[in-house]
Amino acid sequence: MYFAALLARTEDGWEASDTELDDVESLSDLAELAREASPEDDTVLVLIEQEDAWFGVVRIDGEDDPRIYVSDAAAAARSSYGEILLTDELLGRDPDDDDVVDLDSLDLDGTEDGDPQNEDEEDDDEDGTSSAEAVPHSPVGDRQILDDLGVGEKELLLLDADDALNSIAEALGASEVLETVR
Repeated sequence: MYFAALLARTEDGWEASDTELDDVESLSDLAELAREASPEDDTVLVLIEQEDAWFGVVRIDGEDDPRIYVSDAAAAARSSYGEILLTDELLGRDPDDDDVVDLDSLDLDGTEDGDPQNEDEEDDDEDGTSSAEAVPHSPVGDRQILDDLGVGEKELLLLDADDALNSIAEALGASEVLETVR
C-alpha cells in the first residue's frame, strides 16, 4: 500500500495535502505538481512511502531542480512510484552508456576478466539485467535533503520505512497536518 502527501511550507507553518500520483509519469511531472501546491515558491516536500518497504522524499525549492532521497533503491525500483524517483543521475548511471565492450579487457576466450565463462553462472535479476547493473539495496540521493529543516543525515538514515514519514513530519512540526491527510 502506498501513501503520498505534499507538505508545503507557508508563512503560517506547514500545509499538507493528500496527492494522487496516478497521472505522474516523470520526475518533472512530480515537480510541477509540487510547485502548484505552493504559489509563493516556498519549500514543498513530496513524501512517498510503500508500507514497510521504502520511503522517498522529494524537495522542491521554487524553480530549483528537485532534490531526492530514497531509503532503499532496490525496493523502490520494483514500484511504479519509486521508478519516478530513481533517475539515472541519482543511481550514478550514464544514460548515454551503450554498454560498449572494451576489447582490451577481454581474455583470449572472449570473456571479460573475472566474468564467468558460462552464461548460466551469471547472476541475473528477474528483468534480465545482470547483478552488476542492479539497483543497490541501500539509500540513494541527497542525504542532507532535510538538514536545514531539523532532520540530519544520521537521523534520516536511521528511519524505518514503516514510520519514517511520521518521524519526518514530527521533526518538522507538521505531524498534525500530515495526519489529517493520512
